[in-house]
Amino acid sequence: MKRAWVNFAAGFAHGTLVTEGDVIAHIGDGAPPADADEIIDCGGKLLAPGIIDLGVFAVDQRACRAGGVVRVGLMPDQSPVLDDPGIVRRAALMGKPKLWVHPLAAATRALEGAELAEMAINANAGAKAVATGRRWIADSGVMRKVLAYARDCGLVVVAHAEDGGLAGDAVATDGETAMRLGLPSAPSIAESLAIQRDLSLAEDTGARIHFRQVTTAAGFEHIRRAKARGVPVTCGITPAHLLLSEIAMSDFRTYALLSPPLRSEEDRKAALAALADGTIDVLASGHDPRGPEEKRLPFADAEPGMSGAETLFALGMSLVHNGTIDTARLFDLVARNPARILGVDAGSLAPGLAADLILIDPNAPWRIDAMKMAARWGNTPFDGLPVQGKVLRVWKGAAEIG
Repeated sequence: MKRAWVNFAAGFAHGTLVTEGDVIAHIGDGAPPADADEIIDCGGKLLAPGIIDLGVFAVDQRACRAGGVVRVGLMPDQSPVLDDPGIVRRAALMGKPKLWVHPLAAATRALEGAELAEMAINANAGAKAVATGRRWIADSGVMRKVLAYARDCGLVVVAHAEDGGLAGDAVATDGETAMRLGLPSAPSIAESLAIQRDLSLAEDTGARIHFRQVTTAAGFEHIRRAKARGVPVTCGITPAHLLLSEIAMSDFRTYALLSPPLRSEEDRKAALAALADGTIDVLASGHDPRGPEEKRLPFADAEPGMSGAETLFALGMSLVHNGTIDTARLFDLVARNPARILGVDAGSLAPGLAADLILIDPNAPWRIDAMKMAARWGNTPFDGLPVQGKVLRVWKGAAEIG
């Protein structure tokens, strides 16, 4: 048994947290009992649930430890693709002992959008959801079967929201920036069209659907209306799409090449409004470390993606510091809601849940430095940005991760 004397973040309680084995046994007031096996004095810092990063593309233990990420939902876009129970089972073991890895199995074989993968078998092998990967399933009949099958298996479908016929090989959103730079671009309606179709299919089948990233004003409006109708839909976003617009691409800096691409300033403001009003359910890093051989290329030839696991908390805290959300809402976005979507007993400070904990200093200042990041590669569009919010210590199932 381990007992910790702690102070909780705003919106939580103040007092003592007790763990037994790898779960939280009790939370309440008062000093730590004398019979505790171990007492951890948090020194006035804040204890919070470990972050659950829903939708990463790589298992990057060092980056996760630095950012307070204790669990990841691993996208199926791996080599090999997570479409087979043996592969799913191996993926689930990849992070041990320092990281929980929850595989998101491929919705279709090889992520080709044609033949359904064996969802039930993959779920038994450890998959916590099924996902369409980086691509949209163009065939509506196939997508309807995916949703219906996932519903029967009790799984949520994690969907990519870009109509492939419109998005094509675009690397930017139609607008002044793309036109001035001469970049292949696509209209932002590619997102809202994809969302509208998939919402209709989800409503028809009664399936749960999570859009991994929604980034446009029209997309958020579709989500709002669907939620009002009772459709079981959730959506996420990355800090990049909340804090940056397409202007960040102006110098052809490929670290700002993302999927979906950065949007207009109007869409960015709509994203902040959707975050504040509860339309957005999840804040995720989209962690996708890319080396120089993939990023130091002409913009249109480079690979999209950013390294984000270790900056997720600090960038999330910037939204707290500027008054967009409060600390409790931030941990709903990065812990409680992802846990609910994946169906794991974690994400909150409550008895019976996993003792996945992080000790944080929400005001600690530091500067993001791509060259010093713990991640496999430091491809971040936030290089040089001063931030506030540091993860000090991490516990996975009550065991401290060094």
